[in-house]
Amino acid sequence: MGFTVIKGGTVVTAEGERRADVLIEGETVKAVGQNLDSPAGARVIDATGAYVLPGGIDPHTHMELPFMGTVASEDFFSGTSAAASGGTTTIIDFVIPDPKERLLDAYKKWRGWAEKSAADYSFHVAVTWWSDAVHEDMGTLTKEHGVNSFKHFMAYKNAIMCDDEVLVQSFSRARELGALATVHAENGELVFRLQKEIFERGITGPEGHPLSRPPEVEGEAANRAIRIAEVLGTPLYLVHTSCIDALEAVQRARMEGQRVFAEVLAQHLLIDDSVYRNTDWNHAAHYVMSPPFRSKEHQTALWRGLQAGILQTTATDHCCFCTPQKQAGVEDFRKIPNGTGGVEDRMGVLWHHGVRTGRLTPSEFVAVTSANAAKIFNIYPKKGTIAPGSDADIVVWDPDKTRTISAKTHHQNIDFNIYEGMTITGNAAVTLSRGSVLWENDQLKTEKGAGKHVDRPCFPEYWNAQALRNRHAEPTAVKREKPAVSK
Repeated sequence: MGFTVIKGGTVVTAEGERRADVLIEGETVKAVGQNLDSPAGARVIDATGAYVLPGGIDPHTHMELPFMGTVASEDFFSGTSAAASGGTTTIIDFVIPDPKERLLDAYKKWRGWAEKSAADYSFHVAVTWWSDAVHEDMGTLTKEHGVNSFKHFMAYKNAIMCDDEVLVQSFSRARELGALATVHAENGELVFRLQKEIFERGITGPEGHPLSRPPEVEGEAANRAIRIAEVLGTPLYLVHTSCIDALEAVQRARMEGQRVFAEVLAQHLLIDDSVYRNTDWNHAAHYVMSPPFRSKEHQTALWRGLQAGILQTTATDHCCFCTPQKQAGVEDFRKIPNGTGGVEDRMGVLWHHGVRTGRLTPSEFVAVTSANAAKIFNIYPKKGTIAPGSDADIVVWDPDKTRTISAKTHHQNIDFNIYEGMTITGNAAVTLSRGSVLWENDQLKTEKGAGKHVDRPCFPEYWNAQALRNRHAEPTAVKREKPAVSK
């Protein structure tokens, strides 16, 4: 078991920053402190002038996802490799069963695909239908396979959309198990109707996509999911919050003491809906994802929500489709595969537009790119911090390193980059996953299959919102005389 020492840097965690060395033994952080001795034969990484950060956690990716008649171009090896080049060392991907497919069968299929991963990974499992078998599989997944979160799509009618009955059944089961319910909040019925109306009006290009999914559609679904979770006492996590309407629903719930968490995508903070009006069809189509990009006032609100802690995590919803795949919808925007890339660039663009602008401190950056996700999904302090006993997932971050983002130079397996031409300052210089160097000197050093599955235990009983709903008194029946029955 070898040693590595990272010397001379500023160690940053969500709690603060300090000048310190980091001693790694094998896969684990052994010590953090000033002027640590280097064991004989230890590898020394010079971090002078750099920050030493916990490896990023992207809690929302879709590697090699079968979707809309095709399969995402990024597989688990290429995707986790690209992530490492940008400082992300753990992803939480999604198992999405087909309707009527056993959750456990789908989970085993995804685990097989993920065995090629270069860095660590875990899974949310989607509930796309309901039966006694789903109820049973949710229990098996939590108790035997390290799953503590279940995803619900409120969109994609006639495919994987959950109606309210499924939401109620699944949320209730998640509460029983101590698991977290997560939702893709868009009203699928409204989307389906608006898509039809807009297409019939002759709008067939990518500009029809945001018109069919206005902010109100997301806001309604977010509020409905939050209210269902409130009644049932189930902790809730909203993925890719993209608009003021959903943000306000989250803020209200949190102010009322409800255990609700929300994620924002890096791209929703930085890209607005003007991309859909680009005259190049291919260019515009590459931004088709759900929820869509919004107008600039929503971006301003999302940044403020992130700064205020209303939004706790940043993700990418990394789901890559190359130009020929996008062209399946050249005559009908409804058939354009939904998804964009970004797992490689998330931390860089957030540092440049967050830390360098003063919106975020370095510690707040660590919180929203790593620590908060680790805490919410119950893998902290194994992940999300740099402390004795933690996994040695560490990024030596050069705050002065500048690069221009381009599909010609990125490591993602897609022929387009949504940040094309953006120059950012602040990038990963060295990335380590459990002590092994995956990225150094602008070169990937990943190995297929080196990544491990991360089990995420369910939460203790006190974490469950049901136990905290003190404002709801225990219901009791009213004693009364039975009325005389009129004949």
